[in-house]
Amino acid sequence: MSARGINIEAVRALHDERIDWRFKGMPSDAFGTTVGEFLATRPTVFDGGFVGPLLTLDRSALEHNLRTMADWCAEHGVQLAPHGKTTMAPQLFGQQLAHGSWGITAASISQLRVYRAFGVERILFANELVDARGLAWLADELDRDPQFQFCCYADSLRGVHLMAEALASHGAPRPVDVLVELGNPGGRTGARTKAEASEIADAVLANPMLRLVGVAGYEGEVAHDISDGSLSAVDGYLERVRELVAELAEAGHFAGLDEVIVTAGGSSYFDQVAEALIKPWPPGLPVVPVIRSGGYLLHDDGFYRLRSPFGREHRLAGQERPFRPAMRAWAQVMSRPEPGLALLTMGRRDASFDQDLPEPQVIRGADGVVRDLPEGSARVRALADQHTFLELSGADPQVGDWIGFGLSHPCTVFDKWSLIPVVEDGVVIDLIRTFF
Repeated sequence: MSARGINIEAVRALHDERIDWRFKGMPSDAFGTTVGEFLATRPTVFDGGFVGPLLTLDRSALEHNLRTMADWCAEHGVQLAPHGKTTMAPQLFGQQLAHGSWGITAASISQLRVYRAFGVERILFANELVDARGLAWLADELDRDPQFQFCCYADSLRGVHLMAEALASHGAPRPVDVLVELGNPGGRTGARTKAEASEIADAVLANPMLRLVGVAGYEGEVAHDISDGSLSAVDGYLERVRELVAELAEAGHFAGLDEVIVTAGGSSYFDQVAEALIKPWPPGLPVVPVIRSGGYLLHDDGFYRLRSPFGREHRLAGQERPFRPAMRAWAQVMSRPEPGLALLTMGRRDASFDQDLPEPQVIRGADGVVRDLPEGSARVRALADQHTFLELSGADPQVGDWIGFGLSHPCTVFDKWSLIPVVEDGVVIDLIRTFF
């Protein structure tokens, strides 16, 4: 694997890490071996000594999603800075960058430190940054590496003051690039009005420790479903973002810049964001439109299956190439205490449950054959810390059988796993290391 914008040798060195008890699900026979040595044995999920529950990734789905999003962004004329919080996996960052991503998005100093440990060169910090110690560390990183490109948000005059004060006290040699963030009433961060945003832009321009480079927003706080009203609200918010950019440009706030970054776009409405950001801008304004979708890489069998633009058949009429779910969780039936109920070895510590419960999809019985579960024959009723309550209405799994689950909302799956097998044709071909 090769990639621009990341230290590929640091990524490759992850194969030198030794497997041990820290990594749940890993075979005990592999303890003491390096990741690379273990992979060289071509282990399989069920015959390689793995223990459940276990999260696996499908290589073909990952590759498909990488290509699909890269092609879509190129066709629509937008840059992609995928949000790294979804996976916190430098190996996957490298693959995203190799497929043309403009940079990687972060949201906290701790995430930023992980990115820099692996040499990520362009980072969009999609949050305010007012911590003095964090800013001092950032200033040192910017000074140490002239290739490091960074920008963060500002949404208040007080925030601008705290940033500038911390950087000046530390003697930062390089100014920090800033995007003024426009929010929405009742939402997360971001100035609530264009007038407030303009005042913040003035304050950034007035301080030599900072450099105004664009405007940011997040449409995901405007709507939470794909009803016509919600989609219209997203369009209205994006129009306000465009108006703010145009007003700041007219006031001369972006004079002399080679690039003006305008960014929005989570994983649910990135099609609308792209449409808004590629419409004509004032003549001579060098806008770089950047979307920040992170969920596309793993996709899912729940939240994003319904909300991803590629899943909205009523809008796209099958014209777009869909993403594929890349995650599957495996859990073993440990108990059949009463008719119609099975208890499995997977719980809240292992699978996401904040958006939708896991979806039972396949079963592997004593004969070792993986078969599809009939639709509607089983459903997850609840998750406890270490148990899945599987309600049965047709399926008849036996104690010892394995159930494979589709998962929803990848952002709250990966943080439960520190070493994740990637599977191709039943063989584990990689182990993805995460850093949460």
